[in-house]
Amino acid sequence: MILGKKLVIVLPAYNAELTLAKTYSEIPMDIVDEVILVDDASKDKTVEVGRSLGIKHVIQHEKNKGYGGNQKSCYDKALALGADIVIMLHPDYQYTPKLIPSMANIIAQDLYQSVFGSRILGKGALKGGMPIYKYIFNRMLTLSQNILMGQKLSEYHTGYRAFSKKVLETIDYHANSDDFVFDNQMAAQVFYAGFEIAEVTCPTKYFDEASSINFKRSAVYGLGVLGVSLQYFLQKAGLMKFRIFERKTYK
Repeated sequence: MILGKKLVIVLPAYNAELTLAKTYSEIPMDIVDEVILVDDASKDKTVEVGRSLGIKHVIQHEKNKGYGGNQKSCYDKALALGADIVIMLHPDYQYTPKLIPSMANIIAQDLYQSVFGSRILGKGALKGGMPIYKYIFNRMLTLSQNILMGQKLSEYHTGYRAFSKKVLETIDYHANSDDFVFDNQMAAQVFYAGFEIAEVTCPTKYFDEASSINFKRSAVYGLGVLGVSLQYFLQKAGLMKFRIFERKTYK
């Protein structure tokens, strides 16, 4: 609990056998109530490692549902467990679990309903080894998204995110893609629903075991991201309507 609110950490995993234990060891269990591991049909021993660590809630997809599909299972389970605050942490150890107290406290204090861990604030991304082409790609996409959506985030592409129960029960994340563009659709939904997103500076690590997508998939992702921002712009302008911006309540 943190300020009387139930804190649940969700770990969307795919082939995280080599990094899961390190990630889990740094989760501050003094304030975390539950940890959920959702394995997206990994080809390694991610599930076995998770169970050996004593993670109580381990969900294993029989077929790969994609990054977005994995998160849908994460948030559904967290809400079913009665979470007040949900933090998504990648188990590839690219993001430090040591920011969990800070991110959770911002929501617990009702300052913001959503918090992103930003690799761009400060010099965390390049210092942590982000490839220069990915850094440039990130900056260009973020600038375009901020212009189209009228926002001022430092980056939309972080995988370290915290949401209040209110956010997850307001936006229809099940209407989103099962692929990597899911994250950007969620950010657009959060903004469209009238919530603000806080950011905290987050150091990051790039190494062989950390998850990544190749250049071709990055290009497809970039086009998808711009598409989401354009949909947001058109919906806000009253020119078109898109399914992802309809509200649903999950109970």
